[in-house]
Amino acid sequence: MSVAVGYVAGQEGRAALSAAIGEAALRKTALQIMGPVAGDASAEAEGDIREAIAAAAAAGVQATLRPNEGSDAADVMIDASYEEDIELIVIGVRRRSPVGKLFLGSTAQRVILEAGCPVTAVKAEVGPRL
Repeated sequence: MSVAVGYVAGQEGRAALSAAIGEAALRKTALQIMGPVAGDASAEAEGDIREAIAAAAAAGVQATLRPNEGSDAADVMIDASYEEDIELIVIGVRRRSPVGKLFLGSTAQRVILEAGCPVTAVKAEVGPRL
């Protein structure tokens, strides 16, 4: 069995990686990092993934990168959620304005509603509201 994490560069992605490592360690299972579109990783993303694999190893978790071969991250995560060895999907979420929620599709919403296994949504640490 494995925990899978949907990674995108940024604080939401780092929060998801951290939570997924904790879940995989707790469940004593492997971690699959579903990360940026193959060949399209930024230096930030590559660094985050390297650090996550090292942090996972330190926690006794075997982590592997599973590059996003498709163009739609939601489809990739939903398809993975129906694989026999995936027991949990972890995703990072971010705050959006009411207008953004109305007019823009949400990868996180699609994954939560359509996944074939449990989904844990994690938000990045936020500061005080101004």
